[in-house]
Amino acid sequence: MTKKTIILIGFIILKFALQFVLLSPEYDLQRDEYLHLDQAHHLAWGYLSVPPVTSWISYIIFSLGNGVFWIKFFPALFGVLTLIVVWKTIEALKGNLYALVLGATCIVFSSLLRINMLYQPNSLDVLCWTAFYYVIIQYITTENTKWFYIGAVVFAFGFLNKYNILFLLIGFLPALLLSGQRRILTKKKLYFALVLGLLLILPNLLWQYNNQFPIIHHMKELAETQLVNVDRIGFLKEQLLFFIGAFPVILFALYALLFHKPFSKYQFFFTTILFTLLVFLYFKAKAYYAIGLYPIYIAFGAVFLSDILKSGWKRYLQPVFILIPILFFIPMYNLAFPNKSPEYIVKHSEKRKKMGMLRWEDGKDHALPQDFADMLGWKELAHKIDSVYATLPNQKETLVLCDNYGQAGAINYYSKKGIKAVSFSADYVNWFNLDIRYKNLIRVKEYEEENNEFKETSPYFETSQIAGEINNLYAREYGTTIFVFTGAKVNINKRIEQEIKEEKDYSK
Repeated sequence: MTKKTIILIGFIILKFALQFVLLSPEYDLQRDEYLHLDQAHHLAWGYLSVPPVTSWISYIIFSLGNGVFWIKFFPALFGVLTLIVVWKTIEALKGNLYALVLGATCIVFSSLLRINMLYQPNSLDVLCWTAFYYVIIQYITTENTKWFYIGAVVFAFGFLNKYNILFLLIGFLPALLLSGQRRILTKKKLYFALVLGLLLILPNLLWQYNNQFPIIHHMKELAETQLVNVDRIGFLKEQLLFFIGAFPVILFALYALLFHKPFSKYQFFFTTILFTLLVFLYFKAKAYYAIGLYPIYIAFGAVFLSDILKSGWKRYLQPVFILIPILFFIPMYNLAFPNKSPEYIVKHSEKRKKMGMLRWEDGKDHALPQDFADMLGWKELAHKIDSVYATLPNQKETLVLCDNYGQAGAINYYSKKGIKAVSFSADYVNWFNLDIRYKNLIRVKEYEEENNEFKETSPYFETSQIAGEINNLYAREYGTTIFVFTGAKVNINKRIEQEIKEEKDYSK
């Protein structure tokens, strides 16, 4: 085993260890994770929320026992694979051992620790962006057309994981066309590879077509409810934070792509990052959508620095560039990760507020970062639902109807009663079991100052009561109320069918 291999294994172990150390057991899973896990029970070529790859991984997790370890393992694995791809990119660019260590350090001690903590499509998205750029570099270096086909598979897999990878293509193509490398577009095998990529994503495109392209509704809703609160200046500021310890390395990469002769054939990567960021800014995208851009530039920067710091007094600067990401990580350890109790974070919130970490999608500051608040209250909700469910007659004819997908998914994940909660939110609108004639309703309702649930629903049932609420002050679901209605006077299935139809019509 070579020295390089031993060092790489060390970085891999460190990366995996940090992913599990940086999450306090006081936190539950995050709201999106529950939805993704539930997709394992409803395999399809597409969903209202995400493309299908996440459901495949969820099925593997379910087959392995659905434990928290495996839920956290896969995003950590994708982070490790991103590290390996950057390592291999540095090797392809003829970087030495110092370049490899510098690149690996910049990747490990970055915002990827936060991204790779949650079971969401984002970790695999970053991996696919990095792998696609690596494929481009390999083709330019070797001119072996096999990389066209590998690139088609990587892009298709990225597309089937998260449509965000389309931004990569939108930024990359004009940069390629403006460069001397546009001759790539004359290669016949490139178009065979494009056909392969199209065939791989075709099932998802057909699913979108057969379901009236819900992605369009999803993007419109996202723009109206979340992206409207995105500040473009804030977007640019957050770009600096994602790889703040590697920022000097990325700057040197941009300089090298313009002026370092060995990188001349990769020069279009300079305009690629500019075009891609401009597209993100135009669409007022969330800042983290762009994270996949940067790992490949860390590879370029690490190789360039290894070249210019080889001799003379400059070699004494080598440890400085390795120490910078580690030194920046030390304060971030106490700020950016849910490794402290909610009470501790609330008491020491000044720095987080200054850094904008307490700002949620609604554009307002709250007690905890949104991701942290989204990891609280779920077990409490599921346990209370189980307790209520156990007291009801005709349990199998009881519908558990939630306001949002997080509530439904958390109940389904933690419930000991085999409850299958649903919602008119996200993919759950397609997962109602209307073969059952429902007699009871457990209604999970988000907090409202004036809650009209009794007024709206009680007339359809013989009895109604409030059975509990979420009491965790720091949970985003604080105040969520559990209503219980028993003895349906009418066929409530018809009303459910009508609401499902209305929701789907609205989506169209």
